[in-house]
Amino acid sequence: MATEYDDDALTLGESAGLVRRSGVSRQGELLDLPEPGERTVTVAGVADPVARVVLDSPVPHLDRTFDYAVPAAMAQHALPGTRVVVRFGEQEMRGWIWQRGATTTHIGRLSPLRRVVSDLQVLPEASRRLIEAVATRSAGTRSDVVRLALPARHASTEVDERDKVTRDFPSWERPKDACGWRHYDGGADFLEQLADGAAPRAAWCALPASDEHQGASSSADGGGGGDQLEPAIEPWQVCLAHAVRACLAGSRGAIIVMATTEQAEALAARLRQELGEEPVVVLSSEHGPARRYRAFLSLLLGRARVVVGTRSAAFAPVCRLGLAVIWDDGDNRLSEPRAPYTHARTVLALRSSLEGAGLLIGGFSRSVEAQSLVNQGWCRDLIAPRRVVRGVVPRAEVPGPAELDREGASGAARIPSLAHRALRRALQNGPVLIQVPRSGYAPLVACARCRTAAHCPSCGGPMAMDHQGHTTCRWCARTVGRWTCPECDGQALRMVTVGSARTGEELGRAFPGFPVVVSGARETHGVMDEVDDSPRLVVATPGAEPVAEGGYRAVLLLDGGALSSRPELGAAGEALRQWTNATVLAAPSARVILLGRPDPVAAQALVRWDHAGFASRDLMERAELHLPPAWRVARLDGPQRGVETLLAQAEADGFETLGPVAPPPVNGQVAAGAARALVRAPLARGKALARTFALRLRDRSARREEQVRVEMDPTRLW
Repeated sequence: MATEYDDDALTLGESAGLVRRSGVSRQGELLDLPEPGERTVTVAGVADPVARVVLDSPVPHLDRTFDYAVPAAMAQHALPGTRVVVRFGEQEMRGWIWQRGATTTHIGRLSPLRRVVSDLQVLPEASRRLIEAVATRSAGTRSDVVRLALPARHASTEVDERDKVTRDFPSWERPKDACGWRHYDGGADFLEQLADGAAPRAAWCALPASDEHQGASSSADGGGGGDQLEPAIEPWQVCLAHAVRACLAGSRGAIIVMATTEQAEALAARLRQELGEEPVVVLSSEHGPARRYRAFLSLLLGRARVVVGTRSAAFAPVCRLGLAVIWDDGDNRLSEPRAPYTHARTVLALRSSLEGAGLLIGGFSRSVEAQSLVNQGWCRDLIAPRRVVRGVVPRAEVPGPAELDREGASGAARIPSLAHRALRRALQNGPVLIQVPRSGYAPLVACARCRTAAHCPSCGGPMAMDHQGHTTCRWCARTVGRWTCPECDGQALRMVTVGSARTGEELGRAFPGFPVVVSGARETHGVMDEVDDSPRLVVATPGAEPVAEGGYRAVLLLDGGALSSRPELGAAGEALRQWTNATVLAAPSARVILLGRPDPVAAQALVRWDHAGFASRDLMERAELHLPPAWRVARLDGPQRGVETLLAQAEADGFETLGPVAPPPVNGQVAAGAARALVRAPLARGKALARTFALRLRDRSARREEQVRVEMDPTRLW
């Protein structure tokens, strides 16, 4: 871009990449110039007359503050954290005042602020520090992080909320006992520290709720022998309520992040029951603009101090944050798919350090990222003793080859006869659950003659078949009327995999007289929340399992190899998480059977209920391979020339590199000239790796070179 240099048109020539050379501006040459010295700015009647503004722009080289003059008429409203409109170049842009000061490095006359959108400080100081920390760690821009943290302004809602009268919060006493936390080693101490105003950090492997149970004490456990009746295991929601109550006793707030809006609303309803008059708000990006902004303002204005929400709630402006909780952090829906590609767990961990708040990473299983924090000593491990685990967790079994051979020909079937017998016995007492990893009827089909996988002739995506034999593409949703095999010219198709709908149909024929319910996002009735205790077969995909009254009497986990043996980083851990979430829905005496040739390590972790041990082993393997989270990794995607340039620069800085290679196809096609590569660094150099790429991207942006997409610590490497 070339334009006449004009102090009135440009606030800072340096920031825009423009240099005055014989009346003509040139791009990118300011990178080598020394920084100008500071000078004091004075405006009559205005203290700190310089507003340092962050522009609402994703352009990397504009990710810095720009100095503007604060007119006297705006001095009381243009506060740090407010939305403003400024003139930048030949256009008006929105932004946020990051700081106010009395000095500037700009050598010309400062342009004044155009207007203050609202005098409400929507980005308090704590939020601004968190945004900077997230942008630094992810090699992103502050404007991208603000887009995640700050909901769109809804003017009428803002007026209504500011006119409301603030009410006093109910007073809370310190918890007199450890409540449900006493079942976990270190749980009582964690609760005490929260009540004392400290900032404990822990990774929590929760137990399924149960009534009074038998805790077997043996010599191996250090007990005296014999069975003894132990107190009930409280639901994890109640345990969280106790932790929040301890936090409120110290006049501090709490944030709880869930994977979905439905989960957040269900937990908020339970917390309202447990906390009585304490207001609990739900913050989710799926809510409408008015509702989301109203929840945001109730926290910002101090009318609520407990919030439950989805991943964006990790940035919620809770005053005096005392506890940040993330539940089931292995769920990929907690990872932001847009720049800067942060995970809610990372945001809460950074916030815990910045604001001195407690952190709880909870779930029935343990992610390898959470285990990494435990191994580093950054957070403690909250797990129950083995005798307690054995008393409340259903026993899982994985039939081996010898056991299946004894079943005869049915042992090679997808659902062998031993599973049929287990389901038939359990149906006499109540519902049973069958978890199927794939939805639909026949998710994959192939040529009936040569077994070649069938692909859509339009986009190359995989083809699926419904119960009526109609085939559609799973990528473009086009109906494929007549398909011809490119290998043998065959036209007949056969099912390769079986989905939840087909499984429900087969089980309905095998168990006549028992109703079959299929739960899943692609079903006509969608995902079911709960079922009663009447005998029935419930077929569900992972994450869509309804809660059964009294627990399921049996759980059948099908196609274990399809989940645990995928060629992806962390596939076995994700499979263990999904199997675990289904297992905890069963009654303690239920029989859990895992079939389908699952990964043996993950299967044994389920049998032993040793999630922390599995995560530790996975972490050790990743450390040997220099993979995240044992190492910091940056994934580069973009034009091959740009990727190769960044790789050469990373090698010169002493980082490990892999690639470049062609990226995986998108919709069956690979972009011409595209490349993908990895850059790795030990944890001690993780900050340097992120800072290096932030500077390189800013440099390329200033020189108007082709941009390269950089994702730090990606969940998918290739």
